[in-house]
Amino acid sequence: MDTPEPLSAEFFCASCRTPFQNAFPLDASGRCALCRSGLRGFDAAYSFGAYEGVLRELIHLYKYGRVKTLAWPLSSLLAQALPRDEAFDAAVPVPLYWRRRLQRGFNQAELLARCLSRRTGIPVAKALGRRRPTPAQAGLSNSARRQNVSQAFRARSVQGKRILLIDDVMTTGATAASCALALKQAGARRVALLTVARVDRRMEAWRLTADRPMLEERV
Repeated sequence: MDTPEPLSAEFFCASCRTPFQNAFPLDASGRCALCRSGLRGFDAAYSFGAYEGVLRELIHLYKYGRVKTLAWPLSSLLAQALPRDEAFDAAVPVPLYWRRRLQRGFNQAELLARCLSRRTGIPVAKALGRRRPTPAQAGLSNSARRQNVSQAFRARSVQGKRILLIDDVMTTGATAASCALALKQAGARRVALLTVARVDRRMEAWRLTADRPMLEERV
């Protein structure tokens, strides 16, 4: 199996690190529209690679194939994505609703957080819980995703703490934004998201462009 490659791009949002094909979506300070509007909720986001290819396969084996031993090598990728100039008081995993955790057998984000803690010394805090179950996010629009997870989380007091929010994949960031809002309402000074992978919208745009000649031929 090939080695996962880190995400690379010439243009990134300065806050959420979303990659872009050009600088057009970014303002003078390098921030994207979602970050400028405050819809992100979290203060920064870091990911090792794109949710494609071998990295996607590894995450699927870990998350759905229940190969829990992959948590350790995947946490190495988290550590590589973690900025060296930031300090955090606690690593907080994105929680699963109890029924989903029971079905899966474990919370993949929690296991990643514990492995990362062993590598970095950042203590794990179970500061988040789910108020209610939420339908799967797959297939929903960005606004529907935000509505789906709105007020779905509750947080214990994290007054004045710098929180590193841990998950396996960032898709639109809607779940992380809802978690970050709950943590900030509980007193967090800063919330940064750290994931193994993130969906790269540039690849989706490239696929649409690549498929266009075939679509035009069929018309």
